[in-house]
Amino acid sequence: MPIYALGDLVPTIDETAFIHPDAVIIGNVTIGAQSSVWPCAVLRGDGGEIRVGARTSIQDGSIVHTTVLTPTRIGDDCVVGHLVHLEGCTIEDGCLVGSASVVLHDAIVRTGGVVGSNAVVPDKMIVPTGSVALGVPAKLREATPETLAGIAIGAEHYVHQTDLFRSQLRLIG
Repeated sequence: MPIYALGDLVPTIDETAFIHPDAVIIGNVTIGAQSSVWPCAVLRGDGGEIRVGARTSIQDGSIVHTTVLTPTRIGDDCVVGHLVHLEGCTIEDGCLVGSASVVLHDAIVRTGGVVGSNAVVPDKMIVPTGSVALGVPAKLREATPETLAGIAIGAEHYVHQTDLFRSQLRLIG
């Protein structure tokens, strides 16, 4: 798996995390316990810090970047869906960021917040706890109880997948 230092910037990855061999981790990146980074995801900490908490999933094809002025922070128990772009934002604990969405500079998704698939959360927007950001640009709606319950189930599923892939993934061709 390509894990790169960039000068003095060296990734820190918990030994219980799963990094797929086709993911790329560069520079000032910290990945917490039982977290997972899936195929073709790129976490590039060249301008500032990227921090991924514990039991968080960064799924296939997602791009996590940062800037010198705005670190990218992703909390514990989060699910970052396929093809997501996060840059210079904060995703607090227990959030779901839906597939193909974008969350930009100084935006904050509060604990338990949801970004819907294909949404664009612009600079400095705050997605409150219990809200869903939908559309381009994102507009806020109240989350249903089913949506909020699904976040924990999704995060737990990917912790199980992390254990499975760490112990059973093997290249056969």
